[in-house]
Amino acid sequence: MARTAAGFVGLIVAILLISAAYVVSEGEQVVITRFGEPIGEPVTEPGLEFRVPFIDKVRRFEKRFLEWDGKVTEIPTKEKRNILVDTYARWRITDPLVFLKRFQVESRAQARLSGILNGETRDAVARHDLAELIRTTDREEVRDESLGEEAGSGLEPIVIGREAIRQEILRNAQARVQDFGIEILDVQFKRINYVKEVRTSVYERMIAERRRIADRFRSEGEGEASRIRGDKERELKSIQSEAYRQAQEIVGKADAEASEIYAQAYNQSSDSRAFYEFMKTMESYGATFDEDTWVVLSTKGDYYKFLVSGDGR
Repeated sequence: MARTAAGFVGLIVAILLISAAYVVSEGEQVVITRFGEPIGEPVTEPGLEFRVPFIDKVRRFEKRFLEWDGKVTEIPTKEKRNILVDTYARWRITDPLVFLKRFQVESRAQARLSGILNGETRDAVARHDLAELIRTTDREEVRDESLGEEAGSGLEPIVIGREAIRQEILRNAQARVQDFGIEILDVQFKRINYVKEVRTSVYERMIAERRRIADRFRSEGEGEASRIRGDKERELKSIQSEAYRQAQEIVGKADAEASEIYAQAYNQSSDSRAFYEFMKTMESYGATFDEDTWVVLSTKGDYYKFLVSGDGR
């Protein structure tokens, strides 16, 4: 009987010990609450800890960095241009006890961060021009000189820049969460863009600009092509003229040599002269007559005599 009682007592003690022990991992921190109210200091170091079983409750909170992802918001800039701004942030719980008293759960802290970060982002955007929000430094525009003046008119000068505006949002937001037991580590612009209506007009303006540049290149190309064609025609005519001159010189030399040969043959004998006269007359017949030609000749003429008799008699 005594053994049974001792075993029962040992079982109860074991259950109490198991219920009282809890483990804190590397990535979390713990606050113990009793009847809903926190007791003691937060446990931030990993290891095995103990509590009053069945009375104390373990509230666990992240010790690692947490993410806040904002929604895309339409915000007017200083020059009244509506733009779409998308931001994100990283934060962490620095004092879990204060965090528990202010928010109880992480989702409420996320909602509060949304109000703070969205508000600071809206105020910062409204105080600056669009050029300040999309550029970090006041650098000179890198332009392709071959595009000429139509390629752009240069970048607008900036004084602050996107990085300084981001730092401004971060500082202002950090100052507003000092009493919440949290710390905002970083705020970044994920995306900045025009609203749809403005974006469409910007694209149309870019397209029109590129078309003007293309038309200029096309016009210059056509002018260059015309110049090349003109040079080709001039060179072709020059080559043809020189070739014709050389051909005429060759023909002239050949005719002169032929005439000299004919003259030499004509002067050799009467038979040679008669033969030469006969050949030249035959050539003239071939050049003068065809099957449809009607000719009236005198029977006493020299041009007729070879039609009657081969020897002219």
